[in-house]
Amino acid sequence: MNTAARVLVVEDDDTLREALCDTIEFGGYRALSAVDGREALDRMERDPVDMIISDVQMDGMDGHHLLREVRSRRPEMPFVMITAHGSVRDAVNAMRDGATDYLLKPFEAEVLLDMVARMETPLTEPVSMVAEDPKTREICELAQRVASADATVLISGESGCGKEVLARMIHEQSTRKDKPFLAVNCAAIPENMLESMLFGYEKGAYTGAHQSRAGKFEQANGGTLLLDEVSEMELSLQAKLLRVLQEREVERLGGSKLIPLDVRVLATTNRTLEVEVREGRFREDLYYRLNVFPMHLPPLRERRGDILPLATRFLAHYAPRRGMSFSAAAEARLRAHDWRGNARELENCVQRAAILCQGTVVDAHDLTLLGDRPAEPEGSGEATAAPALEGDLKQREQELILQALASSKGSRKAAAEYLGISARTLRYKLARLREQGVDLPNGA
Repeated sequence: MNTAARVLVVEDDDTLREALCDTIEFGGYRALSAVDGREALDRMERDPVDMIISDVQMDGMDGHHLLREVRSRRPEMPFVMITAHGSVRDAVNAMRDGATDYLLKPFEAEVLLDMVARMETPLTEPVSMVAEDPKTREICELAQRVASADATVLISGESGCGKEVLARMIHEQSTRKDKPFLAVNCAAIPENMLESMLFGYEKGAYTGAHQSRAGKFEQANGGTLLLDEVSEMELSLQAKLLRVLQEREVERLGGSKLIPLDVRVLATTNRTLEVEVREGRFREDLYYRLNVFPMHLPPLRERRGDILPLATRFLAHYAPRRGMSFSAAAEARLRAHDWRGNARELENCVQRAAILCQGTVVDAHDLTLLGDRPAEPEGSGEATAAPALEGDLKQREQELILQALASSKGSRKAAAEYLGISARTLRYKLARLREQGVDLPNGA
């Protein structure tokens, strides 16, 4: 199950709202959006929300009114107010009304993500991993044994199969369970942003660093730091990470003080790191530093005993007040599917079913699985042209990406140059293809 925090962005400027959501998703969080306070309140009724970032000036219900409404309904909800540069009065009023913090426009992406990380609600309830399949039970028993040690654990497995949930379970069963657990998505964050997020920075270290910030290593001191999809980290940053792991101390960007660390490091990867080392994409010395205790989590199609329990848990999460269940036909269809996108694909499928189902029993026809071809609607009017075109465009984009990767022998940098897009954009699109179960060339 995806445990990333859900951030609701409330902003009436379409361009800014989209940019804020993109930045938040690049940081490994889930972004929801609303154009004003009224829509934000409606969204909170429909979807789970962990924190809110809202502009002050909006038509309809403005940020101050929204803040008061949220405080009356969810007093514990982290709420960050965005104010115009120099609008000290707005910031003061927001804090007086109960805002957790504020951001002054304009601000850098690093500042936004650092704010989200600090606002993220800490894990307070024990994490339980669905383990009905014998293979998963074996993995969980192994995790319980390694949790009591302080060894670095490297968890391998396909994207979306539950590696982060397993890592959180290891933390919850360790002696560090009362200390912080922080996760950093190394695949979704650009290198320069990832460096400042991991190691922190001093005021003035770079443009936009208006105040000093502790990095994730410092924030996790005494607890556990998860380096999610560590194989996506660039080589130059791998060298800096290796030094921190070896010396057990960190130096902030732009600083000179060495800060001692007491952090247990867990790492995940969806690649075969031995191959990455052999191909020169991952440092061998860092590989051995991380691979103290290796664990492999099989894909969902190889532990089919977990499919229905997971689906039931997702259904209860997305329709908590409806008491929904699956019909026998729906259960059979869920068990038979290959789930190339693993638990993430299953979660998306169940969420769609909870929306489409008219009653309390999800039937087979309520399930939309990847690879399904919807029935052709009657006629071929203009109303059906846009969906068909959208599907064709997405398929063509996928074909172009796969062709570029094949011609570049799996090199993402060369493929991005061939496609005329940034490496970050390609990385984002590849992550989406993996979630959809698309087989990508080795090294991609």
